[in-house]
Amino acid sequence: MAIISLRHVHRHFQVGEQLVRALDDVSLEVEAGDYLSIMGPSGSGKSTLLNLIGLLDRASSGRYFLDGEDVTALDDARLAATRNRTIGFVFQSFHLVPRLTAAENVELPLMLAGVPLAKRHQRVRQALAALGLEDRAHHKPDQLSGGQRQRVAIARATIMEPRVLLADEPTGNLDRKSGAEVVRVLEDLNARGITLIVVTHDAALGERARRRLHMLDGRIQAEHGQGG
Repeated sequence: MAIISLRHVHRHFQVGEQLVRALDDVSLEVEAGDYLSIMGPSGSGKSTLLNLIGLLDRASSGRYFLDGEDVTALDDARLAATRNRTIGFVFQSFHLVPRLTAAENVELPLMLAGVPLAKRHQRVRQALAALGLEDRAHHKPDQLSGGQRQRVAIARATIMEPRVLLADEPTGNLDRKSGAEVVRVLEDLNARGITLIVVTHDAALGERARRRLHMLDGRIQAEHGQGG
């Protein structure tokens, strides 16, 4: 069974007198463990699609099944609970809390979930060590390189052991070497079973995925690779 199933999804916005069709009849099946990239020019709908998959936005019409559950009409509280349990996010701009250390940033989702202190600290240590950041645990974001900040963001995104990891331009603010390190981390997570979906303008990064979607004008124009 697909972990993500979109069926004839539309997302429309009214801008003045104009109706913008950000997503226009999109259907998509993503199996557990897939590695999928979404590419296309600015305004093609790829970030709207990622936000909808990540339960940060709702469809105007159509159905969305996540891990077998119809999440189309869930109320905000159940939507947030489902998102926190199932999905992790990695963004281009890291979104770390500046006043918190690396360890405290990674710990945040565990605190919100009510995980006991001792268990939180153990899991944070393990997560940072797995990403080669154990010696940066007490550094604040402005004391870290771009690549280190993105690895902290990945640790935070995966600390709740989500089944799906969504990455929006994850190497966009990084130099080539740091970007390559982040790609390696993401692909290692995928190899361990996490479903990985990457939105990118970087053709070289997009081509690494086993499945590659190309979007234009709110539609999936082409799919290549496994399943395409």
